[in-house]
Amino acid sequence: MSQRELRRVGVMARVKSGEMKLVDAAVLLKLSYRQVKRIWGRYQAEGAKGLKHRSAGGESNRSKPKKFREQVLRTIRKKYSGEVGERFGPTLAAEHLESEDQLGVHRETLRRWMLEEKLWSRLRKRRIHRQRRARKEHFGELVQMDGSFHEWLEQRGPQTCLMNLVDDATGTTLARLGEQETIWAAAQVLQQWIEKYGVPLALYTDWKNVYVREPTSKELLHGIAPVTQFGRMCERLGIAIIAASSPQAKGRVERNHGTHQDRLVKKLRRKKIQSCAAANEYLAGEYLEKHNQRFAQAAASPVDYHRKPPCRRELTDVFRLETERVIGNDWVVRYQNHFLQVQKAGRKYPPAQAKVMVCEWEDGRLEIRHRGQMVIWKEILERPLRTVPKVEALPAVRRPYRPKANHPWRKPFLSPRLTPVVGRSAALAGDSASAPP
Repeated sequence: MSQRELRRVGVMARVKSGEMKLVDAAVLLKLSYRQVKRIWGRYQAEGAKGLKHRSAGGESNRSKPKKFREQVLRTIRKKYSGEVGERFGPTLAAEHLESEDQLGVHRETLRRWMLEEKLWSRLRKRRIHRQRRARKEHFGELVQMDGSFHEWLEQRGPQTCLMNLVDDATGTTLARLGEQETIWAAAQVLQQWIEKYGVPLALYTDWKNVYVREPTSKELLHGIAPVTQFGRMCERLGIAIIAASSPQAKGRVERNHGTHQDRLVKKLRRKKIQSCAAANEYLAGEYLEKHNQRFAQAAASPVDYHRKPPCRRELTDVFRLETERVIGNDWVVRYQNHFLQVQKAGRKYPPAQAKVMVCEWEDGRLEIRHRGQMVIWKEILERPLRTVPKVEALPAVRRPYRPKANHPWRKPFLSPRLTPVVGRSAALAGDSASAPP
């Protein structure tokens, strides 16, 4: 029964008990006195069941025939049913039934039929449950790294990227503003962290090609682990890189971005800073120190897991790009459209076709190293053109001599021995006739 019908049953029960009259019941039910009298008569004759609507539970006058319903359900079981990931939903099934099987049925009607026959169930796409991870216990045990593109300088300068490092245990922040999220931008902010705090145990990054990458088919074939240039730098320092599968996994640095996007933008506006260089000076000199005093907290353990940083020279050798190249037969190494001519070291050159390592620093300085030893070289501004020897014009091909048709060579040759006898007899006869007596 509906709520309205249940309410009528309650009022009629009060009338039956003598608690109220039909006039009062009409006021409560907001009906006329005549209508309440009819309801009261039905209640006296049949009880509470008599107040139920007569059409409840019956078939609708606009319902589809049973044969049609059975045909539709039979077609769905045959063509559009299956496992949870394979079966068709009511909307898609209704479209295919009409276009392919000429069985036109409304999607909501089909939804009700499929639910009754258990051919479809309402499966909500639940959000992935993510449990909040507890902080690490030691300072330097895990440092989260990420870049944030934002209008940091607003209309005073170009759109820039803030490279941000946040310690997982304490929330200590170190940031640097740059143009893009590149290898050099990540290397600069990491080098600043190492010089200030030491070498952390691990970095928590995302799946950008700057930090990690997928292996190539050749690497998969030979079982080689893919390493980026930034990954090689961290490998030499003993820093592990952990790639997060979602932004929520590195939520500490993501929330830190939101804080900077609110506070740092306003402070840069008040300082009227218009360039990345001036912004980095402000970050290092004033902003980061106050920010860490305001938001950083003590680690659960007093033990610092940072390792002692290497010396300046070793650290400079770490933060460089290394690319393997091959010395050509003309002792030229080609790198980034530059032609590096290898010079003689002592009495001999490095062997041709040998593999060398081209090292590049952020300031553009280049070095070539062969088996760990530095190779002397100089850059050729333009690669010398290949000299092609001049080919002289070849003489025309002499064709074989062919005599004319009336040439004596083309006449048949007859030997005197093969001269016909008749001809010789005639000749002899003529000679004898002309002879004197």
